[in-house]
Amino acid sequence: MEKQLSILLIEDEPVECQEMIQYIESRNGVQLVGVTNNIDKALEYVVDSQPDAIILDLELHKGYGDGLAFLDSLREMRLSYPVYVLVTTNNISHITHDGARKMGADFIMVKSQDDYSAKRVIEFLCSLKSIIHSSKKRIARSDNTDTPRQKQQKNTSRIITELDRIGISPSVLGRKYLIDSITLLMAGQSERFITAVSEKYNKSEASVERAMQNAIEKAWKTACIEDLERYYTARIHSVKGVPTMTEFIYYYAEKIKNKS
Repeated sequence: MEKQLSILLIEDEPVECQEMIQYIESRNGVQLVGVTNNIDKALEYVVDSQPDAIILDLELHKGYGDGLAFLDSLREMRLSYPVYVLVTTNNISHITHDGARKMGADFIMVKSQDDYSAKRVIEFLCSLKSIIHSSKKRIARSDNTDTPRQKQQKNTSRIITELDRIGISPSVLGRKYLIDSITLLMAGQSERFITAVSEKYNKSEASVERAMQNAIEKAWKTACIEDLERYYTARIHSVKGVPTMTEFIYYYAEKIKNKS
């Protein structure tokens, strides 16, 4: 039986979205694993479904986030398997296109082109199906046991997904410090991990700690309370109402280690 090409669709235009869905459903050999206009949800789909390809609209005016932020987060995840990213956009700026390519976009289709259509987008991906699958197979065939680097990549992906779920987005300054701190703690560096992070970014320890605490407090002020209660289950001091930086880092280090 022919293996299907799994696709994640990130698009905020309802009409175009529906056209893509209808064409994928009408065509053999293609499977839609998710549809969203929210980059945080899209990153969850990537982790949970591991799509072969992603159709990414750069400008999600009616959704949440934007395509460049998604590409940045995807690159930050350091996935252990290849994902083909096809960007669709109304933006014709060469600077924006070059930026998207540098951040990991494999191909860009401009929506204002005369021959642009949902059919053309899907057929283009289908024409690359065997190449996309063979590329993924080469990675899987190399070894069934994760190397230390692959384990680190998976853990980094899990950390990013957890932070995305509670609203600590790529634009938040303290996010990268939190990712590195949790990673170091998981690796057994329970002492002086703040020092290691501050030295990596050439920042003072105080500024690194402040940025991380600010990121946590911002999440607790702006994120949906249901998401916080669902994804952060540790007890929080009733007076403070927000976890401290240390509590937060230790909680996620332990949570992700237990999932590994």
